[in-house]
Amino acid sequence: MAGGLVAATAVLTPAIAVAGTSSASAATPVAKVVQQAKKKSWAERQQLARKALRAAASKKGKPYRWGASGPNAFDCSGLVQWSYKKAGVALPRVTGSQYSAVRNKVSWKNLAPGDLVFFNGKRHVGLVYKKTGNTLHMIHSPHSGSSVKVVKLDGYRKRTFAGAVRPY
Repeated sequence: MAGGLVAATAVLTPAIAVAGTSSASAATPVAKVVQQAKKKSWAERQQLARKALRAAASKKGKPYRWGASGPNAFDCSGLVQWSYKKAGVALPRVTGSQYSAVRNKVSWKNLAPGDLVFFNGKRHVGLVYKKTGNTLHMIHSPHSGSSVKVVKLDGYRKRTFAGAVRPY
């Protein structure tokens, strides 16, 4: 998974709690979150992304269910929230809030494993799963009648891309 990683500075907001706080679901004051992020190296921040991706991958095949946030069924934002919670990062529950809560926005060309990618006016979210050369894949819970799966970020996804954030 190390291939294709791009160095960046992570900036976290008050809506995101970091592992080691008293409660993973409680917000941490912004000054403390930023201070904690600044003390972590890129490799340490990437470790959070790898933990979240391992958690998401462990749910491949679990069914999509609107409003579900695991562990036996997920909608798209529920999978993202559950996966990052397992890595010690608390994110908001719905896609628009997930995008807004993380200040570190990422362009399509700078996507790295663990980034959250948003599509269709930020109504759908997935996690960048791997990058092989110029080919990106994401893991997501797509829609009713489907299940958690890994898919290629193809031309359709690029055309409907609405933004990305790096929560680690």
